[in-house]
Amino acid sequence: MNVLMVSSEAVPFSKSGGLADVLGSLSPALARKGESIRIFMPMYSFIEKKGFRKTTEFTVPMLASDEKVSTLSRHLGGVEYVGLCHPYFTERKGIYGDTSFTPYPDNAERFTLFAKASVLYLLASGWDADIIHLHDWTAGIVPFYVREYGLKAHTVFTIHNLAYQGDFSRYDAVLAGDRLDERFFSGPQASRRLNMLKGGIEASDKITTVSPTYADEIQTEKYGCGLDWLLRERKDDLKGILNGMDTHEWNPRADKFFPEHYSSRDLSGKRELRARIQKEYGLEVRDDIPLFAMISRIADQKGYAELLGGNHPVLEELLLQKNFQMIIVGTGDAHYEEKLKELSARYDNLSVKIAFSGKTAHETEGAADFFLMPSRYEPCGLNQMYSLHYGTLPVAHRTGGLADTIVDITENPESGTGFLFDNLSSEAIIDGVNRAIAFYGEKDRLAKAVRRAMTTDLSWDRSAEEYIELYNTLGNR
Repeated sequence: MNVLMVSSEAVPFSKSGGLADVLGSLSPALARKGESIRIFMPMYSFIEKKGFRKTTEFTVPMLASDEKVSTLSRHLGGVEYVGLCHPYFTERKGIYGDTSFTPYPDNAERFTLFAKASVLYLLASGWDADIIHLHDWTAGIVPFYVREYGLKAHTVFTIHNLAYQGDFSRYDAVLAGDRLDERFFSGPQASRRLNMLKGGIEASDKITTVSPTYADEIQTEKYGCGLDWLLRERKDDLKGILNGMDTHEWNPRADKFFPEHYSSRDLSGKRELRARIQKEYGLEVRDDIPLFAMISRIADQKGYAELLGGNHPVLEELLLQKNFQMIIVGTGDAHYEEKLKELSARYDNLSVKIAFSGKTAHETEGAADFFLMPSRYEPCGLNQMYSLHYGTLPVAHRTGGLADTIVDITENPESGTGFLFDNLSSEAIIDGVNRAIAFYGEKDRLAKAVRRAMTTDLSWDRSAEEYIELYNTLGNR
């Protein structure tokens, strides 16, 4: 089956978040199972063009002009990556903006051109796609052009994060030079706005999201971001398929970022890594108390409002107990960054690194005993998967993909792999952390839980099979 993935980012060429990781891992997994996969993506200025070859040239009609575009292609890992060349992408510094806080004012026009170009590319190249698999709001308008240009391909739309919807002024839709139907707009009639993600949900043949629990959650008012009514309408076409993880990049037996390798059968390397990281991060080298880690954006969504804010700042209350150590790595909200630095200066059991790098992430995941994830919501989550694979038991809010990947040890002593709490509150976080601290003292049970976690199947092969089953329900044309 020929499958065209349409995405604004894809590892190893462009990345701003987990979307890129999914494209870079799911696509090769599908290719290994015999599917013919191409990824259509923008060719950003920072992408090294070595290894790419020129493949097509065509024009994309917009309101003001016919825009000349071309594509460059490169085979990698059994997948053909097709990069769209146009000044909207090749002459810009970033993906969505020069920084993550400054989106480009013409993003509606940029990604409308991208969506239209993905369909025109199929016509120009002669490659006959059976499935066009769309990812997030930047590809939301593609189903409109599939029908406008008479393609018979089926469309699958994956929601990676419902909170990002591609919401723009109605007038931005005019710039494409096409009359979009009402499915691509939202809001009261007098103030209708372009909503690219809503259009993708309404107009695609099938809809998926990145975990079964998140698929249920987004049909509720609490998590539906204003589109719960639509997702309930389309519930028969909505399926949650849990993301996998890249078990080649994330492998404690052969991790390129640290030499103290280990496995579920021999954890001595983890203990050596732990001692080195404690020393390097200015923590006392000791193994009688657990080492916790957090690696994330420092933002409300990741639980920092509960950890640092309000009348009951959880983190400081926990640090006062002196019965665990904590490493926090990340960047984000300046107010929270300053608060973390202040706490780190006052508590010798907290080490904070306001930075992010692959080396730091891998070493910290490997060194820690527990990984704290008090996320408000988590469509799928990857850090809990990395943690499980590295024998670092997650302590997390029971939401989205966290609920689907972590088995609570308190509820399931013989099969548990971490600790879950149902409510995102100060009391719930404290309870979850204290349960983990107490469990650390039960060495035999801890060792068994660590081995269970490390042998959990989190590979993309399982997810790829589910996508293939979904594609097959649509059938070859």
